[in-house]
Amino acid sequence: MITEIGHFTLILAFVLALAQAVIGFGFWRSGEGPARFVQQSAILQFLLVGLSFAALTHAFVVSDFSVRLVFEHSNSIQPMLYKVTSVWGNHEGSMLLFILILVLFGAGVAAFSSSLPRDLSTLVLSSQGLMVAAFSAFVLFTSNPFWRLDPAPRDGTELNPVLQDIGLAIHPPLLYLGYVGFSICFSFAIAALISGRIDAAWARWVRPWTLASWAFLTLGISMGSYWAYYELGWGGWWFWDPVENASFMPWLAGTALLHSAIVMEKRNALKVWTVFLAIITFSLSLLGTFLVRSGILTSVHSFASDPTRGTVILAMLVVLIGGAFTLFAMRASSLRQGGLFAPVSREGALILNNLFLATATAGVLIGTLYPLVLESLTGARITVGAPFFDLTFGALMVPLLLLIPFGPFLAWKRSDLVGVVQRLTGAIIAALIISLIVFAFLGFPVSMAPIGLAIGIWVMVGAVAELIDRAAFRKVGFGEGMKRFRGLPRSVYSTAIAHFGVGVSVIGIVCATAYETEIVTAMQPGQTIDLAGYEITYEGEQVVQGPNYTADQGQFTVVSPRGGVREMTSERRVYLVSRMPTTEAGINTYGFTQVYIQFGERMGETGRVVRLWHKPYVVLIWLGTIFMAGAGFLSLTDRRMRIGAPRRAKAKAKEVAT
Repeated sequence: MITEIGHFTLILAFVLALAQAVIGFGFWRSGEGPARFVQQSAILQFLLVGLSFAALTHAFVVSDFSVRLVFEHSNSIQPMLYKVTSVWGNHEGSMLLFILILVLFGAGVAAFSSSLPRDLSTLVLSSQGLMVAAFSAFVLFTSNPFWRLDPAPRDGTELNPVLQDIGLAIHPPLLYLGYVGFSICFSFAIAALISGRIDAAWARWVRPWTLASWAFLTLGISMGSYWAYYELGWGGWWFWDPVENASFMPWLAGTALLHSAIVMEKRNALKVWTVFLAIITFSLSLLGTFLVRSGILTSVHSFASDPTRGTVILAMLVVLIGGAFTLFAMRASSLRQGGLFAPVSREGALILNNLFLATATAGVLIGTLYPLVLESLTGARITVGAPFFDLTFGALMVPLLLLIPFGPFLAWKRSDLVGVVQRLTGAIIAALIISLIVFAFLGFPVSMAPIGLAIGIWVMVGAVAELIDRAAFRKVGFGEGMKRFRGLPRSVYSTAIAHFGVGVSVIGIVCATAYETEIVTAMQPGQTIDLAGYEITYEGEQVVQGPNYTADQGQFTVVSPRGGVREMTSERRVYLVSRMPTTEAGINTYGFTQVYIQFGERMGETGRVVRLWHKPYVVLIWLGTIFMAGAGFLSLTDRRMRIGAPRRAKAKAKEVAT
């Protein structure tokens, strides 16, 4: 009965979303009635889809194998945590989660849209309703999660063992909150193009939603990276997998949108470009949805391999994205240009930032899609691997990273580059001194990598220098400077923290990539291997029994260069139902550095193939992303994010005169 309720509430949500879109687009100028209907409809859809999602979760929790989805992706002996994560560890359930987050953001706009103009709010919610209707129809007619089996099997298969990990409980929801959240920016762009209301106020309304989506997507990508790092047992943190790229491209475009919206809000400039970015960011999210679920990619991240579903999603993409760009082409020429500014200005720096990010997005897009297009046209199969992405992406990021500290020091409209360099002289000297100290302390061999480390340090020092300059310590002294420092707007702190996090991640990437040590060898019990100064002894193995698997567990003792002794284990598991093997890596963390062990195949009677890695400062990669996401959430708490855009001085003067 609960399952039928979930199915019925999803159908109601579809009907309501369709009515919301039709009435909203048809009567957006007609006053209070249609506006109130679309607002109430958006909130009610969230309640209905929430009930539907709860009903599906209940079916997994109680192991209701009469539901086909539960039978195919769960088992009675599966731990409760993985019964819950099985809800979205498959195509149908993950699409229902997609819709849940879509209506969550729609309800958020409906609940917090009191400062929005009525017509704009109605159009935003109508666009959101159209997308909810489209994806609800897709789920109901091609991917119904509530399909029943009769008779009901006694037990189920199980969730893919690779996905039976705590990371799956965190990674997909965060990722969906990110790139599905950009649907609001897309809806704002559609509403602006239809109504013609594209100004600084529009940018102020879009920025909080962009920030929230970007912060969640940052965490989602970071969690996915760490999950692949420790769960797949490959010892790597990023593989330029096409599905990884599918979430990375919206992140790059969303980063550009954040910076472009600042220019539009502050200077009423870059209107056309900002609206274009709002459309393209969510379009890339939809493209990722198609890549993951169409079956045209082979990846550990893909959910489905049904070409029929892929065809339906492709049709939805053509309608939604094609319609949006058609509307953009029709209305872009009529948009007024914003304020003028000199090339050397903060606006100019943000445009340069957008240029690098947009080019990087295009590079990743080409590298991801080119093999697919070539195969469809010629039948030839090629792989575009890490060397292409490392070269093209790295070449674009190096100048961007070098320029990041300059941006906050530039004035709006027109700036003095020589004066900015003078203000940054202390930061430049500090970055050089710190870099030399780091190189001497770490003792790394001479290579191109120290340049990367120096760039990361430069970005971090530049972020700190921005706060010091804002507080004016040199002018007012330490005491008064500390008062100013504490009184800085949270948006200023968030910018500095985000840039600081970028520098932290860059240092982690450079160190883990250039200075890691890897050893692949066969080890016998009692044998010791030296790994970058760490003495690792293979003590032997034992068989352990998990809740739904058995495992050969390798036991190791690690003696660090400073003499500390730790125990480590790594496992090769076989799951009882699917008989699928997996590898659970052993990881020990020393500060920001990790020792990583993969327990491999049997060699002889007692030996094992063992892969060992020493990964210096690899933890900084994910620590930097936490800084970035935290900065986004901090910026959301700034009071200026919760009030309307300020009116221009001329408008205020007219009011005073009257």
